[in-house]
Amino acid sequence: MTAGSIRLFSRSFVARRSNRTRSLWLAGLIVGLAGLCALSVTVGTREVAWTDILVALAGRVDSIGQAAVNVRIPRTVLAVLAGAALGLAGATMQGVTRNPLADPGILGVNMGASLAVVTGVAWFDMSSADAYIWVAILGAGCSAVFVYTIGSLGRGGATPLKLALAGAATSVAFSSMVIAVVLPRADIAGGIRSWQIGGVGGATFERIVPVLPFLAAGFLVSLLSARKLNSLALGDDVAAGLGERVAVARAVASLGAIFLCGATTAICGPIGFLGLVVPHVCRLLVGVDHRWLLPFSTLGGACLLLAADIVGRIATRPAEIDVGIITALIGAPFFIWIVRRQRVREL
Repeated sequence: MTAGSIRLFSRSFVARRSNRTRSLWLAGLIVGLAGLCALSVTVGTREVAWTDILVALAGRVDSIGQAAVNVRIPRTVLAVLAGAALGLAGATMQGVTRNPLADPGILGVNMGASLAVVTGVAWFDMSSADAYIWVAILGAGCSAVFVYTIGSLGRGGATPLKLALAGAATSVAFSSMVIAVVLPRADIAGGIRSWQIGGVGGATFERIVPVLPFLAAGFLVSLLSARKLNSLALGDDVAAGLGERVAVARAVASLGAIFLCGATTAICGPIGFLGLVVPHVCRLLVGVDHRWLLPFSTLGGACLLLAADIVGRIATRPAEIDVGIITALIGAPFFIWIVRRQRVREL
């Protein structure tokens, strides 16, 4: 056997072993998600007997305990969908911008969607579910374009540091604008403040169904962009040399992330940092190949948000802590660690 054949065999063996390890991690994530779903249905502010849980899962609601379980089921579904959407959106944004700090919250995308929804409710009496979703997606898209444009000005183009600073400034500005819009409207202030924290409480299947087509479109576009994101990771010149239309690839992948962020914000409110934490953890497990990273970030986001919701339900019984607060407590220290470790260089 020649030296070249030995090297080729070694690379093939390492690749097979790496894929086998990734498959094991993927199976572990699926099992973990299933366990968290079961825990989410059984655990809450009220103790419920196993008999009530089984009866409620069969569709009966004859007692307070069964009613509690019946409320937890759509809440669990929404937490899985929202977490998966934000995890995938964060990984996609990091791939598009080659920015380790890219996150729907940090880049101002969630707050742009939030401002659009609040403006629609306060000034135009917006009430339909479809209007909420479309307005949130439009706000998320406008905010993303605005932040990227600001971050691209000056020498060096859209560097990670400039994008992070532009996104942070935009988030603060939009947050202040939300307060300015809500202040004159005492009739909607309470509901808006609660929604602004970000949470999955009060979920119903009637609220979830209208957002499903938008989430499905976002999931499909983002996941199908994996190969294009791998090309972009090599640099714009190399990607163009490989036949990739760089601007189109960025626009399509960004559109998927915007759909996911806008639809999730419309139904849950702005939930921050999840899209930052999950892709980084998944990158440690499976590497930088987006064909693996995007599915892992989807499952990882679902697991993290569902776990945060469970913790929020039991940490201060009988009260609850919204998931937006839990993810902020996790994500803020993680953000500081990334800044210190990565020194905001490109991916």
